[in-house]
Amino acid sequence: MGQPQLRPGERIDQLYSQDIQIIQSPEVFAFSLDAVLLAAFAKVPARAKSLTVDLCAGNGAVGLFMSPRTSGQIAEVELQPRLADMARRSVALNQLDAQMTVYEGDLAAVNQWIPKDSADVVTCNPPYFADLPDSQKNPNRYLAIARHELTTTLATVVATTSGLLKMNGKAYFVHRPDRLLELLTLMQAQRLVPKRIRLVYPKPGKEANMVLVEAIKDGKPGGQRFLAPLTVYDATGHYTAEVGRLLYG
Repeated sequence: MGQPQLRPGERIDQLYSQDIQIIQSPEVFAFSLDAVLLAAFAKVPARAKSLTVDLCAGNGAVGLFMSPRTSGQIAEVELQPRLADMARRSVALNQLDAQMTVYEGDLAAVNQWIPKDSADVVTCNPPYFADLPDSQKNPNRYLAIARHELTTTLATVVATTSGLLKMNGKAYFVHRPDRLLELLTLMQAQRLVPKRIRLVYPKPGKEANMVLVEAIKDGKPGGQRFLAPLTVYDATGHYTAEVGRLLYG
């Protein structure tokens, strides 16, 4: 298969650990470590009859990184046409057209494509920052939408996730620790029972800057587990062994 058409400013990057190539553009969207960590944290069913949905998909990174671990279908939902187009071309680049579908539009309207109560797993790396009047937005609209809740809210993301999931389906989120309480509160209101929580630290001696959360729809109450922390860089500024494995295999 030939290389896809790259637009100006685009490049092809590789996640070596998964042998996945992905079309990126620093001026529009490039995946960051949170996408790699979320994809690795999510337990996707291997079976062919499963459905995994990735919301706020951006250029498709999380779905692409999960694809080697399942024979099931993966649906990507992305609002921004430019990013959805990048995701589609990356799907084609990895010859995953039979497995992955990119839906372009608002995640709040996802049920026009994907029925309620049909997904085994939903993943989401949502915009981290609330759209507050005084919050500094990136002047680049693509990046602003990816980082700030200009087009959706955490409440909408959580409600949409719950609606998509089958009973006992699993939800996976990556977010900022300062919004963990808000995330957990919204989840509980939407029948999502948090089960596994893992904090991510940039380097030793620093506060956590990411949190990974797994929840089960209509799961039994209680039983929360706080996993061993994940530290990204060691004291010498190199990736820790676990992160190195996730990136390079």
